[in-house]
Amino acid sequence: MTRTAVILQHDPSIHLGNIGPVLTEHGYDLRIVDATTEDVSAIDPAEADLVVVLGGEMGAYQTDEFPFLEQEKQLLRARIGAERPVLGVCLGAQLMAGALGERVYKGDTTQIGYRRVEPTEAGAGSPIRHFTGVPVVEWHGDTFELPEEATLLASSSDYSNEAFAIGDFALAVQFHPEVTDEMHEAWVADGYNELDELAIDPEALRRDREAYSARMQEASRAAFSEWLERLPA
Repeated sequence: MTRTAVILQHDPSIHLGNIGPVLTEHGYDLRIVDATTEDVSAIDPAEADLVVVLGGEMGAYQTDEFPFLEQEKQLLRARIGAERPVLGVCLGAQLMAGALGERVYKGDTTQIGYRRVEPTEAGAGSPIRHFTGVPVVEWHGDTFELPEEATLLASSSDYSNEAFAIGDFALAVQFHPEVTDEMHEAWVADGYNELDELAIDPEALRRDREAYSARMQEASRAAFSEWLERLPA
């Protein structure tokens, strides 16, 4: 039986990456929605079998500048309230927290590069355990307070909230396990001004990609495959 996954995308370069093939292999028909131009409020919160909210360069709190973010939060609030499967990545994770009434704000540091995330005790029994000891792509400067309904699954040296779950139907990750080598190169190539401002060497990022990307690809496939298989029928 074919299932439907609605993908809310905010930038063509910040796409599903390696999660796309995993969804397809698990029988999902992918509907890509450009949240910046399409009417998110027209999406039935309960209709799709899965909603995935991807990353973006805007902050989840910039709803005056980007009104569609409020529409996404309303969709997520209704979706989570109905206990329908949701996956949030980076901005998507922040929007999930914001939808549940938590503060999303600029953090003290900007994380760009391959960093380790440490699963919590709960995370060690979840699909997030596949990232144990595996450096993952971080590319964010915002963070959020953990929703009361959520279970913390992973933290990092800079930010305590790197992954959380709500029941067995919702998963949020602040890091970017979906990033393929091609995506990473595009982000590095397009981000030279930001990298220069932060005194980050693009060649160092490329060397880290060579060293760590293959393991992250494997961990991402294992984690999201397991999560999809654990979703309630």
